[in-house]
Amino acid sequence: MSRFSGALQLTDLDDFITPSQECVKPVPIEKTKSKTGAKITIQGDGYYEETETGKQKLQKVEITLQDCLACSGCITSAEGVLITQQSQEELLRVLQENKALKTQNASEGVRTIVVTISPQPVISLAQRYNLKPEEAAKHLSGYFRSLGADYVLNTKIADDLALLECRNEFVERFRDSKSGDAAGVTPMPMLSSSCPGWVCYAEKTHGNFILPYIATTRSPQQIMGVLVKQWLARKLDCAAERIYHVTVMPCYDKKLEASREDFYSDANNSRDVDCVITSIEIEQMLISADTPLHTYTPSEIDWPWHSGTPEASVWAHEFSTSGGYSDHVFKYAAKELFDENVEVLEYKNLRNPDFREITLQHDGQVVLKFAIANGFRNIQNLVQKLKRGKAPYDFVEVMACPSGCINGGAQVRPPTGVPIHELNQQLEELYKQLPKSKPENEDTRQIYNKFFDGAHTDKAKMLLHTSYHAVEKMNTALNIKW
Repeated sequence: MSRFSGALQLTDLDDFITPSQECVKPVPIEKTKSKTGAKITIQGDGYYEETETGKQKLQKVEITLQDCLACSGCITSAEGVLITQQSQEELLRVLQENKALKTQNASEGVRTIVVTISPQPVISLAQRYNLKPEEAAKHLSGYFRSLGADYVLNTKIADDLALLECRNEFVERFRDSKSGDAAGVTPMPMLSSSCPGWVCYAEKTHGNFILPYIATTRSPQQIMGVLVKQWLARKLDCAAERIYHVTVMPCYDKKLEASREDFYSDANNSRDVDCVITSIEIEQMLISADTPLHTYTPSEIDWPWHSGTPEASVWAHEFSTSGGYSDHVFKYAAKELFDENVEVLEYKNLRNPDFREITLQHDGQVVLKFAIANGFRNIQNLVQKLKRGKAPYDFVEVMACPSGCINGGAQVRPPTGVPIHELNQQLEELYKQLPKSKPENEDTRQIYNKFFDGAHTDKAKMLLHTSYHAVEKMNTALNIKW
């Protein structure tokens, strides 16, 4: 019998995976005998209708986020799952109820509404409504204030902290791996951890093999959750559970990330992020209200981190549209480990533009090798290399979506007839126009040192890092492969 070639590459995978047969929540079914048998038809609204004794709608089964996270079937696809706590309807309900309580001057029940906006949705909505990114950010801030938001923030501080902590984690791992003591050393390469689709896939599909490679640094969304529910809550003298924290993100998997038990605080009786809303959902809300984004009065983004005013409302990190992890960590590691100043990053495309690498030479030898792997096709190939012990990298920025976060699964889709790659190019050009963030700025440094006690401290380890959990495959009749 012939064996598969060790050089086998996976080249025909779908990058967006929808729910499979395994994405099923078991429910009790009462069976009754019937001489004729009942017929079930699917109606236009998605309901199943039984017609044995007259037409009767059957109850929909609601699958919660926790059911989805506990499942060992598909990766995630929020379009196919009834999400009850992370929908635009739930967000609008909370905002309307809060507005009503404020109108009644109620002393109890009123919550402080905080909205955090990440840069990729701003770019997506700017392109959709033909606005400059800075204009789109301010109109989006005005839109949320019109709905009842008390504070509208951006993710800049959290983005900066994620990069600072990730680069420190990498340098520590790299030095340990070169120390010569193999016992207890975390394996290399280090794989980025900010993409929840990738993390969820790793937990469910490759489990304990792959998880030690993944960086423990929290994503900017969850770092922002800590800042809002702890730092800002303290500044406002408000209990964390009385803050309703909404984030605006480019992908549906961020909803699942926010729902992880790891990001629920028993001490605060609160989740770090209560609701995640996406670019597509904002577009739907604007269409439903028949009010384009530019019709809302522009409003400045709040900047509670110091008394000044930020230079911009939306920022970019390097030129990577997924947060700049590979770029920033590479530059920092080159200087910290080899005293090399790298100003220009020159990546080399491999099999496709979504898998590219960059190297650093020092004294005639390659001393650092980084890669960016976007999309599940490239992720699968990367994992296969790891399993064969042939992944030559020190660090890999991993994102589940082709082209990375700028093409997140919940970004506004292109008009009919416009290829997705053409839209991505337009979004990337808009992203390049943004001012570049420097993570070592004074505001971030103060938060890092005064609130998190600085790098390598117990508090930073507790609040800026997380852990992962392998999900065992369920052996049910539904996942038997014949």
